[in-house]
Amino acid sequence: MLSFLLYFVLFWLGLKLFVLLINGAVFPVLRRGPLQGKRPTVSLLVPARNEAHNLVETLPGFLLQGVEEILILDDHSTDATARVVEQFSRQDARVRLIAGLPKPEGWMGKTWACQQLAQAARGEVLIFTDADVRWGEGGVQAVLARMEQEKAGLVSVYPRQITLTLPERVLLPLIDDVLLCYLPYPMISTPFPSAAAANGQVMAFTRLAYLAAGGHAAVRGEVLEDVRLAQKTKAAGQHITLALGGRLVAVRMYHSFAEIVEGLGKNLIEFHGRSRLLLALSYLGHLLAYTLCWPLALFDPMWLLVGGMGLVERLLLNLKTGREWWEVVLVPLAPLYATPVYLRSGQRRYTWKGREYSR
Repeated sequence: MLSFLLYFVLFWLGLKLFVLLINGAVFPVLRRGPLQGKRPTVSLLVPARNEAHNLVETLPGFLLQGVEEILILDDHSTDATARVVEQFSRQDARVRLIAGLPKPEGWMGKTWACQQLAQAARGEVLIFTDADVRWGEGGVQAVLARMEQEKAGLVSVYPRQITLTLPERVLLPLIDDVLLCYLPYPMISTPFPSAAAANGQVMAFTRLAYLAAGGHAAVRGEVLEDVRLAQKTKAAGQHITLALGGRLVAVRMYHSFAEIVEGLGKNLIEFHGRSRLLLALSYLGHLLAYTLCWPLALFDPMWLLVGGMGLVERLLLNLKTGREWWEVVLVPLAPLYATPVYLRSGQRRYTWKGREYSR
């Protein structure tokens, strides 16, 4: 049995490394660049529910982008979100606060907030961005240049993860791992809608592409609304493209281990087809490949190869995404820290941003 597991894990890690090597060579990283044609008008659209602590830090970056309007929807916050936005709006007329309407039945909170923002926006390009995303100067210009270069209806950016605590450093690079180790970037250019990906933290649409896909109304009840909307955009005949945030777009998603468990736990089962069996097998596979491989090497030295492949994987991933190289030593901890994430994801009900949902 152990021999079968050994060869299965070697095959799995080998496949991941193969895809990662492809993406390491060709996956785009966002860079500053000029536009060849006329710059379109841009609406920067920010759904915000209890985001006062983030907006204080990120709004100055939004203001550096040279966009025509910055619309922030206050989704029934119980903190100082509205007050923070109003302070900035008094300093810059481009900032506008929108009071969110009650969420209709069948909608997720974020999809409803984004739908309202799109209806209020006037720009030719609609850039949806989360309140915790940190935009460096020239970030939007780089997105527009990529949109122009690729003739894309959708550009989605995966921000560089800012991680300050041990749980963040251990777990959050796994978000990049899913992207860069499972989806070869050349697949994005194929005509198949299923070969699509997107990150809801930054999604830039031409207005035409957004309407062609049906907007957020088309994915109103989806937890993975970003991926589903990218698939619908592609199905509507619009070209999509991706990029890593590099030095221009970054994010600090969570500030505590509890936030990580809740945040990652709400999405993880969606990546496993909502199957709790696949979720359990995934956990066991990761535990074997990245943690148990080291004690198993006492019985069969071939498990050292498994462990080494896991370390190489994280090293290549960190080099591509601009992370610290030494974090490779944390790889064996990842399945252990992920245990409560898997357990949370397997539950039938979860809470996010103060709202309770069922799977």
